[in-house]
Amino acid sequence: MEKQLRKHASAIFGAALKAADPVAAVSRFLCVEADTLIAGARRYSLPRFRRVLVLGAGKASAAMAVAVEKALGKRVTDGWINVKYGHTAKLKRIRVHECGHPVPDEAGVEGTRRLIDLSASAAVDDLVICLISGGASALTPAPVPPITLAEKQTTTRLMLECGANIHQMNTVRKHISGFKGGQLARLASPATLITLMLSDVIGDSMDVIGSGPSVPDHSTFADAHAILAEFGLLNRVPASVRDRIEAGCAGKFPDTPKEGDPVFARAHNIVVGSNRLAVDAAAAHARQLGYRTLVLSTLIEGETREIARMHAAIAREIHQSGQPMKPPVCVISGGETTVTIRGNGIGGRNQEFALAGAIEIAGLPRTVILSGGTDGTDGPTDAAGAIADGATVATAGAKGLDPRDYLSRNDSYRFFEQVGGLIMTGPTRTNVMDVRLVLVGK
Repeated sequence: MEKQLRKHASAIFGAALKAADPVAAVSRFLCVEADTLIAGARRYSLPRFRRVLVLGAGKASAAMAVAVEKALGKRVTDGWINVKYGHTAKLKRIRVHECGHPVPDEAGVEGTRRLIDLSASAAVDDLVICLISGGASALTPAPVPPITLAEKQTTTRLMLECGANIHQMNTVRKHISGFKGGQLARLASPATLITLMLSDVIGDSMDVIGSGPSVPDHSTFADAHAILAEFGLLNRVPASVRDRIEAGCAGKFPDTPKEGDPVFARAHNIVVGSNRLAVDAAAAHARQLGYRTLVLSTLIEGETREIARMHAAIAREIHQSGQPMKPPVCVISGGETTVTIRGNGIGGRNQEFALAGAIEIAGLPRTVILSGGTDGTDGPTDAAGAIADGATVATAGAKGLDPRDYLSRNDSYRFFEQVGGLIMTGPTRTNVMDVRLVLVGK
């Protein structure tokens, strides 16, 4: 039974990945009819543009660019996109540049410099198409002097380790950057700017997706300062970062552009895909396989271990009372949790979810849990996530492994490497957060 449930869980996750395909997502919102470009609800006459420039950043941006080239073909004059190492695609007119993620590197700085130069070259009769997906924040490092790349790397690591969520991470990033938080729109103005976004953030907030380079920024220097204070990082981040944010709070630097700023007069922003698409596709496939299906939410965030315990509690309730549904049941959730680093192990939030969940469902028959990142890379690992069942803890014990010890050290990758259960999809070239499944068989 568990073997079949694992097979079904993997197939349901695969359906979620297929629905999040970036080429299909962009093609739903962008097409050309004769000499007219249709982007969402707007139409643009292509002959009036001198150049069509394509910019982008994110794990899915290369795949998104495939759809743009398919629609516009030789009308694309030039283009540059920054992607995570290994997340490339074959393009004819747009250059793909690989960079570091989640911690930015020198390649990212060089690539962002190219993005800035190309944006700044845009004139009033140019069309700029910007492609943004998850990962764009780390892939577009443009530290404001005197902040160095090394100092920005340190800041990123500190925020990752303390468990800051993506909204908090990006608020700080935007206020030490020369590219994020609407500043791409400032560079490209007065050109016409169309931005297509594949959302990897809770609530699909446009100013948070990829740190919103083309969107009015709702966050302020004061918000960034408060976040660093909340996590006890004000005296741990490099002095240049703290000084920049404190000077911004004092009004010594202009804040990121806000709603109503003229730089957004000719900017049009569209979310082309999100976690909801992936979760709905997962639910549809689960129903095809014969499961009663319950979607908890696509807005789940919080500490990974606590969210795992909640999902495991639902599994136990299904076994004991048949509530909220009688088996066979597939419970699905989406969103993105966070991990507070307490040890020196290797893993990611999805593998940690599966490990914490495995401990909670130990001994439960006919029960499987899966958590996977739609980008195919969970944290700094080559796994998308992990899958476990009620016998996983017993399997570990037979090998002399203590699951709680591995959890305490944030070493979920090495745990599943030994007991089996790592989900290895390779780079999916998409990114719409995570999909979590709980399956309880008859």
